[in-house]
Amino acid sequence: MTGLRDCWTAGRTAFGGWCGIGSPFAAEILGSCGFDYVCVDMQHGLVDFDRGWVLVQALRGTGVTPVVRVPFNHTPWPGKALDAGAEVIIVPMVNSRAEAEAAAAACRYAPEGVRSYGPVRAGLVIGTDPPAVNRAISCFVMIETVRAVEAADEICSTPGVDGVYIGPADLAVSMSGTTAAMGSDAHRDAIDEVKRACERHGIVPGIHTSGGAEARTLAELGFKMCTLATDAALLRAKASAELAQARETSDSSSGSSSGGPFG
Repeated sequence: MTGLRDCWTAGRTAFGGWCGIGSPFAAEILGSCGFDYVCVDMQHGLVDFDRGWVLVQALRGTGVTPVVRVPFNHTPWPGKALDAGAEVIIVPMVNSRAEAEAAAAACRYAPEGVRSYGPVRAGLVIGTDPPAVNRAISCFVMIETVRAVEAADEICSTPGVDGVYIGPADLAVSMSGTTAAMGSDAHRDAIDEVKRACERHGIVPGIHTSGGAEARTLAELGFKMCTLATDAALLRAKASAELAQARETSDSSSGSSSGGPFG
């Protein structure tokens, strides 16, 4: 198992898991599976800060790189998640350069940013020297709307933004009002446009996928950070598949996750 930065230094794609159900044990299981990173989802998952930092602690015990998606692009949130021991922050719904600048600033100490200094726990696991810590952590912003795709070059060229994490479901909803646009030519073109903007500006293109097969395909297309699925989706899919076998049914829908890659 290697960390995110090791993957990128070696020119490899990092593959990750996603924690949304709020169980530290589930986080430990994912962390021990060989993923390069595991993300604690404080936006859509059932995770608040009181539980989130415990999941980060559990992940650190497995040696996997802990990532946190914060709920809002609001200055205190990235700093709080970093104080808990996260190494990578994912900031949702970034639609402009100004919003990308706010996200990047929230992740770093002065003079590069506005993160408040108080490494009560982070000092134990990442360090206490502001310049060194600024270099050790990463800020990813989410491009997940039509407006953000149109501003991709401005967002990707923002100093302090280390990568973009594409939200394909929200992007589809932004395009059509439903998730029906996922997989369409327009949807694929938008995703490719963001990836190419990342490559032009030398930052990491990342994306949420529907599972291992799609993650492999996207990695071959140049994505360097691919999340396979959430803990809830994996649990649902495996439980449904085992139940289908027990009942000797060939109903393929019984073995799939009705919630898709998100649970």
